[in-house]
Amino acid sequence: MADTLRLDKFLWFARIVKTRSLAQSLAEEGHLRLSGRIIDRAHVPVRIGDVLAFAVHGKVRVLRIDALPDRRGPPAEARALYTEVNEGSPLTSEGSGD
Repeated sequence: MADTLRLDKFLWFARIVKTRSLAQSLAEEGHLRLSGRIIDRAHVPVRIGDVLAFAVHGKVRVLRIDALPDRRGPPAEARALYTEVNEGSPLTSEGSGD
C-alpha cells in the first residue's frame, strides 16, 4: 500500500462522493480543506492522519483519514477508512454568546 493517495481517489474510494468526477469538481472548486489548507486541485496527495473538512447539505463534515484504500470496496469497508471528527456541525453565523 502506498503512503499517499490522490484526494479525488480517496473521496471516491471512501464513498464520500458517488463518482470520481464529482470528487474532482469538489476539489477543484475550492470546497475542501486538507489539514487547514484550501485545496483547488484533485491530485493533491492525502496521507493517514490528514484531516478533510467540507460543507455538505448545510453541515460541515470533518474527517480524519485512518487508512488509504487500494480499491473502492463495499460501504462498511469504506467507512473504516476515516473517522468523523465532528458529527455534522450546522453552518451558522451565530456565536455562542460567551
